[in-house]
Amino acid sequence: MQDMTIGPQVVAAGVNQARVRDHNERIVMTIIQRNGGLPGIEIARRCGLSPQTVSVILRSLEADGFLERGEPLRGKVGKPSVPMLLHPDGVLSVGLKIGRRSAELALLDFLGQVRFSAQTAYALPLPGTVFGFLRKGLAEIHDSLTPKQRQRIIGIGIASPFEIWNWHDSLGARQEELDVWRGLSFAEEVAKFSDLPVHVENDATAACRAEHVFGLGSRIGDFAYFFIGSFVGGGIVLNQSVYDGRQSNAGAFGSMPVRGPDGNTCQLIDTASLHLLENRLRGIGVNPGRLWTRPQDWSGFDAAVSDWIGEAAASLAAAVVSVISVIDFADFVIDGAMPPEVRARLVEETRRHLLRQDLRGLALPELHEGTVGGDARSIGAAAVPVFSRFLLNSHAGYI
Repeated sequence: MQDMTIGPQVVAAGVNQARVRDHNERIVMTIIQRNGGLPGIEIARRCGLSPQTVSVILRSLEADGFLERGEPLRGKVGKPSVPMLLHPDGVLSVGLKIGRRSAELALLDFLGQVRFSAQTAYALPLPGTVFGFLRKGLAEIHDSLTPKQRQRIIGIGIASPFEIWNWHDSLGARQEELDVWRGLSFAEEVAKFSDLPVHVENDATAACRAEHVFGLGSRIGDFAYFFIGSFVGGGIVLNQSVYDGRQSNAGAFGSMPVRGPDGNTCQLIDTASLHLLENRLRGIGVNPGRLWTRPQDWSGFDAAVSDWIGEAAASLAAAVVSVISVIDFADFVIDGAMPPEVRARLVEETRRHLLRQDLRGLALPELHEGTVGGDARSIGAAAVPVFSRFLLNSHAGYI
């Protein structure tokens, strides 16, 4: 894949004079995004800018439609302070998740609320199917918005698996069927029907970003993240920022070596992915199609789901130990494209297996259920253009 804009980057200190205003505006909006409405004097205290400078920035951002005034906060003495809030319609962004069994589309507003969503399932992820779905979805989004709202759409974020063409065996496909993705320019495909800028990110990293920005990230700090979809993947948050890695593939936990049910070494992707549950259902004569459709209804899958949870949890626990032996994370988040009750069972079973691991020299971390859920990848994808233009990926010192 080429011509990609890869994920938001941390804005370095020491920006030149022409970029100071932009950098300071990003700081202000990041503080508000992470904390909700705050008065100017509190924003100035948190970011280290003068109250006068912050006042000028707030007035400018309000005039441009990015911020709005909240209800005045009345104290015991003095004038009431007015908190400044992100304007919901200030920024709109589109997110596309390209999955191995389904694609999802989301329109996100500046508060992280999903304004529009759509989903399609397929046997194989082929470009014609995926980008046709995006084109149709963009038309539906366009028709659902006012002319003013349409002007606020800033870009399309695409969350895609790393080297999607390399997983043909697990998908039951021929190599040549998925080779069409090799070298394909997402930007050029989208440019055939839209002039919106395109940003591409690894799908599991995008899901991690959604949890970090809109989920547990505001209260647990740094964490390692597992997302269980057709295949299992992950992401990591370090120094209060999502870390992408050298090739935008950090947290590729699916490739982590684990011991399989037969005692032989394999990868986590071979023991904790939903395609294994799909194969298990197909093996007992049950149509697995409902695994990939919304709303999710897994009733009737109980026996197969229980067996899958047992095997997946054992491997996830071993993977947690491997991760904390490298980076001493206090928290892990497990989420996935599954009903909440299945996720809860998976996390609880992983906790049980974790207690059985050899933890000598290691501190037992806490395992959390993810809060964003199956839409995490499309929501995280939609967040990428927002960070690219308006927010700082690194929140250290400002929260």
